[in-house]
Amino acid sequence: MLIFDCHLDLSMNAVEWNRDLTKSVHEIRERERGHTDKVDRAKGTVAFPDMRRGKIGLCTATLIGRYVDKSNPLPGWHSPEIAWAQTQGQLAWYRAMEEAGEMVQITTTAALDKHIALWQGNPPANAPIGYILSLEGADSIRTPKHLELAYSQGLRALGPAHYGAGRYSPGTHLPGNLTPIGRELVKEMDRLGMILDVTHLSDEAFWEALKIFQGPVWASHSNCRALVPDQRQFDDDQIKALIERDAVLGGALDAWMMVPGWIRGKTTPQETGVKLSHMIDHQDHICQLAGNARHIGIGTDLDGGYGLEQSPGDIDTIADLARLPAMYAQRKYSPQDIEGIMWGNWVRVLKRAWK
Repeated sequence: MLIFDCHLDLSMNAVEWNRDLTKSVHEIRERERGHTDKVDRAKGTVAFPDMRRGKIGLCTATLIGRYVDKSNPLPGWHSPEIAWAQTQGQLAWYRAMEEAGEMVQITTTAALDKHIALWQGNPPANAPIGYILSLEGADSIRTPKHLELAYSQGLRALGPAHYGAGRYSPGTHLPGNLTPIGRELVKEMDRLGMILDVTHLSDEAFWEALKIFQGPVWASHSNCRALVPDQRQFDDDQIKALIERDAVLGGALDAWMMVPGWIRGKTTPQETGVKLSHMIDHQDHICQLAGNARHIGIGTDLDGGYGLEQSPGDIDTIADLARLPAMYAQRKYSPQDIEGIMWGNWVRVLKRAWK
C-alpha cells in the first residue's frame, strides 16, 4: 500500500550529514562506519531505495535552517541570511534529485492525483518519490515579505517554530506567544494558501496561531501528551482543537516521544521495548477523542538527527513501515480507515489547501 510520510528531513541529511540517499541504508551505514562526527553515524534508517521498497512514494520533505543569537546555546546559523543560504543549498539538492529522476516536487492537485495513481498501481522500480516542500522553523525566512519568494520555489507548508527561541515564534520547551513578525508571517501564509504546521509551537503560540490562521492546518510529526508527558506533545485540548479544524496529526517514531521516561543519549530501544505499536497507541488515543480515524497519519521524522539508537526496536529501515497496514488491521481499523491513515488523510488536507 502507498504510504505518505509527512515529515522527512531528507535534504538536511544529504547536505549536512553528507549522505548519498540514492544508495541503500545499508550502503550508507557501511560508508559511515567508524565515523563519529554525528550521533547516528552508521545507524541511519532512511534512503530512497528503502523508501521505494516500503512503498513510501509520497512525503513532506523539509528545509531547515535555524538562526541563533549570541545567547542561544542551540546549534544554528549566526544570521537569517546565512540560514536562508543554508536552506537554498538544501533546495538545490532537491532540484538535483528531480533532475536525476529520484524525486518529483508536487504543488498542485493534478500532479498529486497523477502521482498517487502511479504509486497505487505497479510503479516501476525506479519510480520517483513525490515530495511536498515544507520548512521546519521559519528562521531562514528573512522577512515575512520573503515568504512569497519561498512559495514561488514550491514551499507549501511551514512550521513557524522548532526547538527553543525563534525569530517568529518560541518553539519546543520555551513558553511565549508569536513574535510581532510571527503574526505577520502567519497572515502571509494564509494569503498565499499555505498549510500551517503547528508542530513544535509553544503552547501559547499554538493557540494564537490557530486564532489568526484561517487555512488548512496539520501537525506533521506529533504524539500525545496524555501518554508521554512533555510539552513537545499535544494535550487533549490541543488535539480536540485540531480535530475541529479537520487537521491531521502524524505519528512520530522518535522513541522518546513514544514511551515515557526516555533519557535521550542514554536510554536504548532495548531497555524500553519501544516498538511501532507504541506509535499506534498514541493514534488510538487521538481516534478516541475524534470518534473516527480521519485525523491521524504517518509523520515519522526517522531521519531527524537520530538513527537506530532512538528508533523503535522492531525496525531496521524505513521500509519496515510497510508492516503498518497489517498492524492497524489487527486493531480492527477498517480498510478505508487504513488507506486514510497511510495516505488519504494527508491528501485531504492538501486538496483543501490547493482547491
